[in-house]
Amino acid sequence: MSSAGREPEGPPLLVSDADRDMAVQRLREAYAEGRVSHEEMDERLHRILTARTHHDLVPALASLPEEHAGTPSTIAAARGRIRRRGAWRVPRVLRVESAFGGVHLDLSHAVIEHPVVDIELHLGTGGAKITVPRDAIVEIEELRTVWKQPRHRTRRHPRPGGPRIRISGTMEYGRLKIRHARR
Repeated sequence: MSSAGREPEGPPLLVSDADRDMAVQRLREAYAEGRVSHEEMDERLHRILTARTHHDLVPALASLPEEHAGTPSTIAAARGRIRRRGAWRVPRVLRVESAFGGVHLDLSHAVIEHPVVDIELHLGTGGAKITVPRDAIVEIEELRTVWKQPRHRTRRHPRPGGPRIRISGTMEYGRLKIRHARR
């Protein structure tokens, strides 16, 4: 029997606050572009705000354009360290390029305005250390490493509402260490 069209096995994936915020943003952008009427926006907004699972969000987002990622901001250095810490503003898409030298991004006190942040690492020689907020969800599946595997312990009980940090790109000779802030 074919598995096409069947529901995935296991419990349904519940909608997080970040997922709901992204859905509302997509709907808001579609309304501003004139793709949905005022009445349709009200109806879809109600569906988004009352959705319990990702499956419940599908009708509310049907036929809407995908979220705009925006223009990536780039931090680059040929040699030396790249360091960001304190109350710096994290862009929606951050590209980090370094041929030789280490990278340290501390997002624990940073201003994160987006529910999802994409960080693209393009590193030659040198490691990277990323400190994320305590309630952040980190995804590293799209990161390719040549020499050493990334070090990251997934939080056992992540708190809802934190940003989703997606790390991708390529690291040749160095290791990525990710840690969650303690406070």
